[in-house]
Amino acid sequence: MANTFKRAVLANIDAALVTVYTAPASTTTVIIGCTLANISSSSITASVQLATSGDDTYIVKDIPIPTGSSVEVMAGNKIVMETTDILKVSGSATNSVDATVSIMEIS
Repeated sequence: MANTFKRAVLANIDAALVTVYTAPASTTTVIIGCTLANISSSSITASVQLATSGDDTYIVKDIPIPTGSSVEVMAGNKIVMETTDILKVSGSATNSVDATVSIMEIS
């Protein structure tokens, strides 16, 4: 099995949930970190959702992020993603969030 460290980034995220990362076929992924940055000129909230083949669950929902700040969603925890699981992020305003996700793919 090969372990490959990667990152996924997405800028200018709006209020709709958008895909930041999808676990590839025949791959297990470990989310090591997930930083959300408020790039707007006012306070916002942001959400991170894990979409799986059975259920869609929030890792964090409507977490407040002050202007010019960021939040580390994982805070020392790790989450395992299985093949085709999807990590999605949303903000509470247009072009309000940048997301950076650190992952390890095991294939």
